Amino acid sequence: MDAETLADLLSAQAERDPELRHSLELRAATQSGDVSEAHRLLDTAVTDGNAEYTAKVGAVLDTLQRMLDAGSRADLAPLARRTVDDISEVLEQTGDHTGNLADRLDRAVELYARACAARPPDPEKLADWIIEVEFDGPGRPVIDLAEFAAALGEPGLRRIKSTVDDVLAANGPGHRRDVAERLREQLAEVLGDVDELVAILSAKPPRVDVSLKIVRVLRAAGRHSEAIAHAARALTHDKQPPPPEPEDETSRYRKAFDAEPGRETYAALREAATKAGKWTAQRRDALACLRARAAEGIEQADELVRVLLDDGRPDEAWRACVRFGASGELKLELAEQRAAEHPAETIPVFRAHVDELIERKDPQAYQEAARRLKLLRTLHKRAETPDEFTAYLAALVENHRRKTRLITEIRTARIAIPKAVTSPRTPR
Repeated sequence: MDAETLADLLSAQAERDPELRHSLELRAATQSGDVSEAHRLLDTAVTDGNAEYTAKVGAVLDTLQRMLDAGSRADLAPLARRTVDDISEVLEQTGDHTGNLADRLDRAVELYARACAARPPDPEKLADWIIEVEFDGPGRPVIDLAEFAAALGEPGLRRIKSTVDDVLAANGPGHRRDVAERLREQLAEVLGDVDELVAILSAKPPRVDVSLKIVRVLRAAGRHSEAIAHAARALTHDKQPPPPEPEDETSRYRKAFDAEPGRETYAALREAATKAGKWTAQRRDALACLRARAAEGIEQADELVRVLLDDGRPDEAWRACVRFGASGELKLELAEQRAAEHPAETIPVFRAHVDELIERKDPQAYQEAARRLKLLRTLHKRAETPDEFTAYLAALVENHRRKTRLITEIRTARIAIPKAVTSPRTPR
């Protein structure tokens, strides 16, 4: 049996066996080095369970690592960055039930850093991404600036430093300040500013690990006498207990949200916590509450999706929409927004809408169904699955061939009906 025949048989069997098809998809992504295939896996992974999602992401990461190890000339940074963002969103929404997804995220960040070093992106755009992840993200991943230093260069590092300085100058407590202080320390290390780094470390509460780091920094800079003096002071330092943290001024808004979780109380909490510089932590807890409620019904799911849209996070809103089963109207609204960039994700939503329109048995609904079919044809083409549309259309026409008005509208929309179903049915 020749290879072509074997491939045809395997393809036919995969159409009948979803598990085999999934296995072949993963193998294609991990062995072909096809970046577009890796993107397609990410497009479809959102509808899978947590374990399946982890497997698909692992396949994408394998592709990235193999291509980087081989010195590929392809620009892999966009795929790597998308993978980081994708895993981060899934972790925030669903947690890490398998225990492997957090490790995948760390690996994705490492590969993104390598991809940036191989083909440096715009340094200021890279800096903006790091700033967004660190200050406005869900708390992970935690970026190590040293890994991205070469790609950031002076312009990128300067941009991050400007943001860090602004946050510290605002003198507000909370998550943003904590992040700024950590990045300030990393910047001093990356830029080789020994005096700045020693000053930062010296301002921390006295701990053995901090003192040892100061000694190492001074010795590495050739300042041995200062290193010895600091070590001596550290040994005799009288440690004081850390002062208690000030009372959270957003507690009143948090109590209101906890009493009645919803879009309005969430918005009020967001405004108060943002002013206090504590929104990231508050947001994580508030969204966890809304996600728990979203599992109770469509109304609660819609509210979560609307909250995420209000937050300016359409990708997270889409994932919540799919995971918790938002209303058909809201699904359609989001699908229309995402269709251009994520065609594979939105195809099931538009197919369901076509079914709904046909069930109305109304001439105007048939006309709208034909328009949606035309859109589906375009989406399948963008997703590089035109054969799937042909099979889908053939089955749809076969199921509804007695609805002559529908068939007429499909033809009027200039959608070619597969020949297998255009001929009259053979009398029985």
